[in-house]
Amino acid sequence: MRIGSFCFLVGCLFAVLGSPARGEDWPQFRGPGLSGRSPDTTLPTKWSDTDNLGWKAKLPGPGSSSPIVVGKKVFVTCYSGYGAGGSSDEQKNLRRHLVCVDAESGKELWSKSVAPVLPEDNFRGFLAQHGYASHTPASDGERVYCFFGKTGVVAFDLDGKQLWQTGVGTGSATSGWGTGASPIVHGDLVIVNASAESGTLRALNTKTGKEVWKADGVKNTWCTPAVVQTKEGKPELLITVPDEVCGFDPATGKKLWWAKVGIGEFPIPGVIAEKDVAYVVGGRGKGSGAVAAVRVGGRGDVSNTHVLWKSNEYSPVPTPVLVGGKLYCLNDSGFAFCVDTATGKQVYKERPLGGGAGGNRSTYGSMVEANGKLYALSRTAGTYVIACGGEYDQIARNSFASDKTDFNGTPAISNGRLFLRSNTHLYCVQASK
Repeated sequence: MRIGSFCFLVGCLFAVLGSPARGEDWPQFRGPGLSGRSPDTTLPTKWSDTDNLGWKAKLPGPGSSSPIVVGKKVFVTCYSGYGAGGSSDEQKNLRRHLVCVDAESGKELWSKSVAPVLPEDNFRGFLAQHGYASHTPASDGERVYCFFGKTGVVAFDLDGKQLWQTGVGTGSATSGWGTGASPIVHGDLVIVNASAESGTLRALNTKTGKEVWKADGVKNTWCTPAVVQTKEGKPELLITVPDEVCGFDPATGKKLWWAKVGIGEFPIPGVIAEKDVAYVVGGRGKGSGAVAAVRVGGRGDVSNTHVLWKSNEYSPVPTPVLVGGKLYCLNDSGFAFCVDTATGKQVYKERPLGGGAGGNRSTYGSMVEANGKLYALSRTAGTYVIACGGEYDQIARNSFASDKTDFNGTPAISNGRLFLRSNTHLYCVQASK
């Protein structure tokens, strides 16, 4: 896998905690509870520029973040100026944007821009593959929280008023690969993985932006953290670091436990959990990554007591989705795989049909699930619709022929609508009336 992809950046699922969202909201990366799952039963399985397309909206610039939905509003981040093409070749011209679009019509309701904290990482090498808007925003239903790397965490109300801005460091990731872990909301805290910026986890107050705690020693990870409950009902903040998964107290930032799981260096995918077991994934190829199952709730080094199994499957960037005792994923190398969560054994591993060979199915966005169907958005080969089950069953492959740009974000689902973003447009897919 190319290093540039390192910046992208639960059914009875194990409870992942956060502020309550309205029933059809998709308020953060991978939706409610970071699960990647929706109860929706009305999504179409086929679409194109002319079929089952509700609307498309022009965006002010590219981005690799994912859309979120709060009520009847869709939010997505972009960047313009430096690195976005054209003649703006000076970092001072870089702008991040939070765009709010009406979910029903696609009409832009408002767009706000944020000036950069300079100097930024240079737009070159692998960073150029994803740019400067790779973090998916998060919302508690009252505010939207955007993480813009060195520029910090910025909070807006739902009408676009900027409420606060807090820096979390101005350092650079290894080799200037950029940043991409998404913020999450837990109670009155916004929690961010600021590994690239300062080698820390940070928790900020949702109303004021003031720092509540900081945990040091979190390096070389682009994993979006997750707050989960132990078997005893206690919350733990989980994040992967090179070859390990770690548990923290989300109220204080104190490190509680860690386990060596062999997921490889520079982890990006998030943590998936069910009951009292967390599933983690990483790697850049065969032999340099793994999927592992770890029982949560330990103390200290639990490598020898809490690691239940390891699998040789891997996913450099996308986070799997857990449905019916199986983990499904379309990884960055273009393989769709399924792993049994009880044993770690491979159920299947297949290349999706259509869209070219190998790397043309390269995927940064994570799979989502609704009504027993998996929606896997590749960067350039379209969206694969796959049936959940013990055999690979591809239902469709859909694309927009008019859009040849990259689709790097994870789909969002709300009220019978599937939202997809490319580097130029935001799309709403819904069944035609």
